[in-house]
Amino acid sequence: MKLEKTKYEGIYFLQNNRRGLIVTKNLTPGKSFFNEKVIEINNEEYRNLDPTRSKLAAAIVKKISLVPIKQQDKILYLGASHGYTPSFLSDVIGEKGILFCLDFAPRVVRDLLFVCEERKNMIPLLADANKPETYKDRITEVDLIYQDLAQKNQVEILIKNLQFLKKKGYAIIAIKARSIDVTKSPRIIYKETENKLNQYLKIIDKKELDPLQKDHCIFICQKR
Repeated sequence: MKLEKTKYEGIYFLQNNRRGLIVTKNLTPGKSFFNEKVIEINNEEYRNLDPTRSKLAAAIVKKISLVPIKQQDKILYLGASHGYTPSFLSDVIGEKGILFCLDFAPRVVRDLLFVCEERKNMIPLLADANKPETYKDRITEVDLIYQDLAQKNQVEILIKNLQFLKKKGYAIIAIKARSIDVTKSPRIIYKETENKLNQYLKIIDKKELDPLQKDHCIFICQKR
């Protein structure tokens, strides 16, 4: 197996005889949380980020032009759920980064808490992303907002939370078309989303994620 650097910081391709795997260097060697494939190379552990479980990985497979995440970043993750994708961002930002992991469902935050207890750069927040005033005193200014929410007002939620994003900071939003309007074509929804985002952010790239993530599109944006 051959480990190859990518243009995305902290994210690698692992080539084997069957197919390439997207991997990150495990921040907590000897521990995994989601039954993900763990590979040891040169006495270091790498975890497989599955594109059928992560919109970010699907965007990488689709050759998104930029994944604006680096060592020591501060990230606000809206819709952290059980912590699958957040745990890989945790790998990338390293011990000196901070990942605020927000979700409103007590059951999933309970599961998320177990991951955060092992990964000291992940901070769980039980809160509603629609109401940033309820958690504004618990987070700092961030380099990136990552949003993965199945709600009708996905774009409006991101806009509300831009107050936490530093100037020239980045936003990644995964749009779930069927959560916004099941009667419209996903591509119409993506265009409407693009028009809304353009009012507040510079759109750097976007990728539709079918068939890996059905009826999803991811946008990479930057605060002006």
